[in-house]
Amino acid sequence: MPTVFTRIMNRELPGRIVHEDARNVAFLTIAPIKPGHTLVVPRLEIEHWIDLPDEASASLWATAAVVGRAIDTVFRPAKVGAMLLGLEVPHVHIHLLPIDSENEADFRLADQQPDPAQLDDVAERIRRALA
Repeated sequence: MPTVFTRIMNRELPGRIVHEDARNVAFLTIAPIKPGHTLVVPRLEIEHWIDLPDEASASLWATAAVVGRAIDTVFRPAKVGAMLLGLEVPHVHIHLLPIDSENEADFRLADQQPDPAQLDDVAERIRRALA
């Protein structure tokens, strides 16, 4: 059965996709810790990052760097953090998060009901930075 991420990539579920290529897709999370919180996901449905083939892992991190630079351009944080956790969906994904302190990288701060208009605006700003 496809994961929720695969269903977003296949446009079976809505998602605010900001970047996609042959191997990876990046889209905003539905519960952002901060505006700009983006997930970078391989098209391969693999649950654990240590099981990714080397080429897929390198591609995933290269895509994360491209999207991370766009997030940096849009939000100008102290850093764009990258977290590879992935317990909530059984599909490898990197969380990219614009942060000004390490305390901000806390999933307890996630907004469970973000403003859809703000999400649309953030997605468009990141897309423009990627263009």
